[in-house]
Amino acid sequence: MTTVEQSLSGMSGAAGILDRERIIATAGFNRWLVPPAALCIHLCIGMAYGFSVFWLPLSRAIGLTAPKACPDMSLLQELFTTSCDWRVASMGWMFTLFFVLLGVSAAIWGGWLERVGPRKAGVVAACCWAGGLVLGALGVYVHQLWLTWLGAGVIGGIGLGLGYISPVSTLIKWFPDHRGMATGFAIAGFGGGAMIGAPLANLLINYFKTPTDVGVWQTFLAMAAIYFFFMMVGAFRYRLPPAGWQPDGWTPPSEAKSMITQHQVHLKDAHKTPQFWLIWAVLCLNVSAGIGVIGMASPMLQEIFGGKLIGHPELGFNALSADQKTIIAGIAAGFAGLLSLFNIGGRVFWASLSDYIGRKNTYYTFFILGIILYASAPMFAQMGNKALFVAAFCIILSMYGGGFATVPAYLADMFGTLFVGAIHGRLLTAWSTAGIVGPVVVNYIREFQLAAGVPRDHLYDFTMYILCAMLIGGLICNFLVKPVADKWYMKPEEVAALQAAHAKSDAAIKHGSFGIGKGGFDLPSLIFWCFVGIPLAWGVWKTLQAAAALF
Repeated sequence: MTTVEQSLSGMSGAAGILDRERIIATAGFNRWLVPPAALCIHLCIGMAYGFSVFWLPLSRAIGLTAPKACPDMSLLQELFTTSCDWRVASMGWMFTLFFVLLGVSAAIWGGWLERVGPRKAGVVAACCWAGGLVLGALGVYVHQLWLTWLGAGVIGGIGLGLGYISPVSTLIKWFPDHRGMATGFAIAGFGGGAMIGAPLANLLINYFKTPTDVGVWQTFLAMAAIYFFFMMVGAFRYRLPPAGWQPDGWTPPSEAKSMITQHQVHLKDAHKTPQFWLIWAVLCLNVSAGIGVIGMASPMLQEIFGGKLIGHPELGFNALSADQKTIIAGIAAGFAGLLSLFNIGGRVFWASLSDYIGRKNTYYTFFILGIILYASAPMFAQMGNKALFVAAFCIILSMYGGGFATVPAYLADMFGTLFVGAIHGRLLTAWSTAGIVGPVVVNYIREFQLAAGVPRDHLYDFTMYILCAMLIGGLICNFLVKPVADKWYMKPEEVAALQAAHAKSDAAIKHGSFGIGKGGFDLPSLIFWCFVGIPLAWGVWKTLQAAAALF
């Protein structure tokens, strides 16, 4: 047991309210209260996608009206300077910290989460994410980039990892009949967090800024308080089903027909199977392709279409005036917002669809359709057809999000539900890898093409074919996924012993609807869904307003 785990165990001993045994559901509990609890946490940590909203204000934190630049400053000097403004590129490393630490922390503490339950993990995630923002605010206030990286990037990144995986196995256990849909709803929140957080951050920055302050550190503190409240609500609303519980009238699907195992694979063995590494590669390649596009969505649209975006098809990007470039930058921001919306919607749509067509077939769809769309994108650009180009990338980003939301159910199908949260945590190292590979491939190919004199409207053609090759690799890996060999399955007595250990005080009902099938949503569940749904609806509305500039 690590020092972190020992301290957390001590905390639970003093405050048994966080113990796993305290959150076993009793008869009458409505399982539809669990997805909005997960959304409370995911909508908060999803702001990681929207952190770029802080870069421009922070790039003039000292200069105020314009950046106080120090061109000869090294990155090491930049970490400690108090007299020069930070470069946007240096602050952009926050994204790398976020997603590397997300994967690493999920892998390290996934097993601990399975032992202690989602409530304690959710509370620790809230403390890390909100606490990281507080430390980041201090870094902004004293103008120390290293402190901002440590707070928001490292400590916040640990909160991202624990918060991201905290609901996964719980939702899969509550919804064995709709695994994909349940995880799709929760993980959609991570994609939707920036839709709420970015416009909220803008509002707060404008409220707090003064002639002598850009208003960012105050915004960090305000958002830390808001996020801590919402995440604690989510953590304390988590409930676990009694061991062995299943919905009334539900019959587990046939293993032979569905590739859904009724057995369990232990956490210590899952990574020894070829299935784990094949699914790891499937996720990594799907995410590498999509995340590269997300990072370059705005400049890509501007450079490919140039004056076509504002009714001047004869003008390329370099021929535009400064004012015209400002206008098309606003249009491109709407494109990025639209991609974000499809990223979220795809998480619910594709994960829910996977319950009917199967996880393997869903990933076949991602790769085959993705290859077609990436290969067609240069043709759409050459045709000057903005609508087809935008539609293609909206579908691509829906499958990017769908890949995240479908993979927990894929793992549960392969390895069972007993350790799926911890196995998913280890698999998220694929995301950490993709977070480096995808942007590097897209950005460096763009720079190479630019240096070679390739016209801006053709800068991304070769990139699209490289991304196609990635998806072909993912398609092959998905094809190779077969059911896990019998030798890796736990013996029935081992499973029974673990379930008994997890249910010390649980003599509760093994079967029952827990409110589902006999009325569906009740008033408490409806109120809780509104609690998370109203902020999300506001974020969608703000995104649609920004996207309207495209048309």
